[in-house]
Amino acid sequence: MTSPTFTPVYDGARLVDVRVRKDGRSFAMLGDGGPEREEAVIRALAPHTLEGGLPVLLGAGFGYALRLLLANHDGPVAVADKEAALRDLTGAPALSEDTRGRVSLIDAPDEESAILALTRWQNDNGGKRLVPLALPFYMRLDRAYYGALRERLAASADFDFWGRAVRPRFTGDKPRVLLLTSKYFLMGELERACRKLELDCRLIIIKDEAIAQADFARQLLEAALTFKPDCCLTLNHMGVDVEGVLMDMLARLQLPLASWFVDNPHLIIHLYARCVSPWTCLFTWDEDNISSLRRAGFEHVFYLPLGTDPERFSPRRNAAAPAAWKAEISFVGNSMLYKVGGRLRSGRFPRRLLLPFREVSRAFMQGEERSVPDFLRARYPAVYADYAALPDNEARLAYETAVTWQATRCYRNDCVRRLLPLHPLIVGDSGWKTEFRKEAHQPRYMDAISYYTDLPVFYTCSDVNFNCTSKQMKGAVNQRVFDVPAAGAFVLTDWRPQMERLFEPHETACYHEPDEAPDKALHYLAHPAERRKIAQAGRKRVLACHTWEHRLAEILETMRRVYGTPAPRQP
Repeated sequence: MTSPTFTPVYDGARLVDVRVRKDGRSFAMLGDGGPEREEAVIRALAPHTLEGGLPVLLGAGFGYALRLLLANHDGPVAVADKEAALRDLTGAPALSEDTRGRVSLIDAPDEESAILALTRWQNDNGGKRLVPLALPFYMRLDRAYYGALRERLAASADFDFWGRAVRPRFTGDKPRVLLLTSKYFLMGELERACRKLELDCRLIIIKDEAIAQADFARQLLEAALTFKPDCCLTLNHMGVDVEGVLMDMLARLQLPLASWFVDNPHLIIHLYARCVSPWTCLFTWDEDNISSLRRAGFEHVFYLPLGTDPERFSPRRNAAAPAAWKAEISFVGNSMLYKVGGRLRSGRFPRRLLLPFREVSRAFMQGEERSVPDFLRARYPAVYADYAALPDNEARLAYETAVTWQATRCYRNDCVRRLLPLHPLIVGDSGWKTEFRKEAHQPRYMDAISYYTDLPVFYTCSDVNFNCTSKQMKGAVNQRVFDVPAAGAFVLTDWRPQMERLFEPHETACYHEPDEAPDKALHYLAHPAERRKIAQAGRKRVLACHTWEHRLAEILETMRRVYGTPAPRQP
């Protein structure tokens, strides 16, 4: 299909029409009847058609229909028109100062983007039904675009999603859960947890990780009406767009959202300035984040540690495993070497931020501060000034992430390096070979293995599974502290303050500083009975308190407490 060409038609110096040539055909924009032909779309409306609705004019035309519409309708009007060249030619819509603020131009190049923009406009104007008004010329010009818009908007006009989808929440014994995901691996665990708890759930997958898609909005509205969920559940704000479209929709639907952060929320949340909403509960795996998230404006913030799937991670006494997996001591993890390098290259940070980068990252590793900006402000004010001067939130987020990853790299390097005389097995990326290439004591190396299919068996092949926690969570515990005991294996982990809320002392084996790790490892290697006793106690605790079913049940009980109907009395 060729692009149309537009030829102006003048009566003296006055533009009176436009001739269009497209795919070998030629036709007029107004033709016989002139302005009256364009106005006929508005004059033909039945009485009360626009009452309680939001008119959407499909095509700006010469502006005659729009002027008549504004004269007969007091509310806001949208004009969906992607023909920029034609608008430039006609000068439409030419509006007076008192009406210009009532008109929103939607010039999205494709149907899905136009629907998304119109959905946002609808949210901003009370969620009323959309009423499409199509100018015949535009249906001839591009029926695939304007015809599809007319059909989808007409469906919205006949079907009041908003009014029908609003309902009391958490009125039954078993809540209904709408899961929002983009192939994030832990969502599968939560979906299985729903089934184990015999809860009805529905999954909406956000295609291609594009979180602000019209198709996603349509699925959400359809599910809100037909599935009647009590709440939505997502991980790391997946599905929440930075423009706030999802939050606007949920507020109109009075449908609460539970967002569980299983990564550092401060590396994510400040991108979402428009997403602070009373209809959102945040859950964070790190209790240290609660106060700062509340300071950011979020009213409902709760601590929720990680967990495990005891069916996947269970003792595998008869499982076949490669001989190379057998080890006295092993460590599974990324070196962070290439991740840091990639982030620094893509961030294109100024030289004054790059020069102190290693010093700043190591100091952050050694410090107790949880927030990179707070740390810089207190310890490196000059660096903080350069960080604050970065052009936007995305750039500042990239620098925070680089510092956190580099701090984790330094810490993992310090911990694992001390184990090299014990000849450990290191499973991960090739960056480890670079990190330890000059060491006299060389470990065994193995490529990264699958979390789902390999790790549950791999953990049982090591006498000591070594763990050192990422510096994005200085007080919390990571996944391995739950997975390894669930598999019936032994883990030696770095101590974290929040462990004391999760385990009794006899259920874990910890080192407090990297220097302690080799002696601790040697001790447990020499005392297999003690290892077994700790592993058994840890597994018992995990099965009793730390499965995904436990975590999901806690999320839903909290959501019921906050959003249940009737709402409980506030203390």
